[in-house]
Amino acid sequence: MSKKPVVAVVGRPNVGKSTFVNRLVGSRESIVDDMPGVTRDRLYFDVEWSNSSFTVIDTGGIIPGMEDEIMLSIASQVEIASEQADAIIFLADGREGLTPVDEDIANMLRKGQKPVFLTVNKIDTPEKAGLINEFYSLGMGEPHPVSAMHGTGGMGDLLDEIIKVLPGYKEEDAKSPIKVAVAGRPNVGKSSLINAFLGEERVIVSEVSGTTRDAINTGLKVDGTEYILVDTAGIRKKAKVGYGVEMFSVDRAIKAIRNADVVLMMINAKDGVTDQDKKIGNTIIDAGKAVVLLVNKWDIVENKKSNTVNEFTRKIKQDAPHLDFAPILFISAKTGQRVNKIFQSVQEVREFSTKEIATSLLNRVISEATALNPPPSQKGKRLKIYYSTQAGVVPPTFILFVNDKKLFMTSYVRYIENKLREAFGFFGTPIRIIIREKGEKA
Repeated sequence: MSKKPVVAVVGRPNVGKSTFVNRLVGSRESIVDDMPGVTRDRLYFDVEWSNSSFTVIDTGGIIPGMEDEIMLSIASQVEIASEQADAIIFLADGREGLTPVDEDIANMLRKGQKPVFLTVNKIDTPEKAGLINEFYSLGMGEPHPVSAMHGTGGMGDLLDEIIKVLPGYKEEDAKSPIKVAVAGRPNVGKSSLINAFLGEERVIVSEVSGTTRDAINTGLKVDGTEYILVDTAGIRKKAKVGYGVEMFSVDRAIKAIRNADVVLMMINAKDGVTDQDKKIGNTIIDAGKAVVLLVNKWDIVENKKSNTVNEFTRKIKQDAPHLDFAPILFISAKTGQRVNKIFQSVQEVREFSTKEIATSLLNRVISEATALNPPPSQKGKRLKIYYSTQAGVVPPTFILFVNDKKLFMTSYVRYIENKLREAFGFFGTPIRIIIREKGEKA
């Protein structure tokens, strides 16, 4: 056999495994028939995706517990395939929905140590997207909706995730530089900060507001990690932005925030948090980006005492409570004060923005949170959270399935968010919480 990594496709009969494999391979090499159990032997095919290659095993459908000789044979084939595989695709049928057999297979797969990708087939129209919701209850992470017959859905996203766990995959090879946008009002010292990073006059610095009109990209390597620094034009209040070059430079600044991995939001120590700073903060949060607050020009703050930093921090959190999750550094781009600590904070908030939480652990934390502080009832009806799952990263996004969305008050959403931060950190990154009812379309 080839030394390529191996991916096994398993599931109950007639969920579309062979059609799925044919879609991966690009030809009808596997036998396809509506008769359950038609694929009895393991079939091996090579798949190429995104400069990676692996062998996929098409197995027979499995019905756990059946004593029928054919089904026992298929079960043993799946067991062998699972032992050989580096990753497993657990294919289910979205049209038929979650079945007891799927639950049995999930229990079998949990006993192994292999990464499992729950994939829901036959999601061939946007209207059917909601059919994946009940599969969250298996506790096997985010279901991947696909249509093997039509090649639509998230086939590409699924393959991207699979190759990341296969042997020989190097995370550093796939890593692109961390894009860091330096944002803030005009004349807070953005270009001066990049000059301090680079140690040379690579960007024009001027006290004249609006010198940096374009988003200027600069490469930088710090402690082995590559970054792209994006110095943006200062973002003014809308009423002060005239049509023409400046308006487009503000648009580019907002786009730079949306395209960044981490945003360094600079505040002038002399001014504190202004209304425009708050709006810039909202832009960063709406874009779901990790953020580090930099209070610049700290060197010119007079009469500093031992508690000045703490007082200033409290004032920032009071004036901008929507940014209270962000770490704060008091710096001077001009003198270099604490500039060397910035990239450490960038790394930390980047890690939290891409952090993934196991479904079982997530549900345990939310269950404990609701037990500690049960949601209030309304007109005799109480909110129930059935289960939760993480739906994505950047920002960390969680879906909570409930009995009635109307019972989930905004204050209780904030409570759950605070409990997630207590349990998992998530410093420097917004959190998204999506409330859905069972059976609701995605």
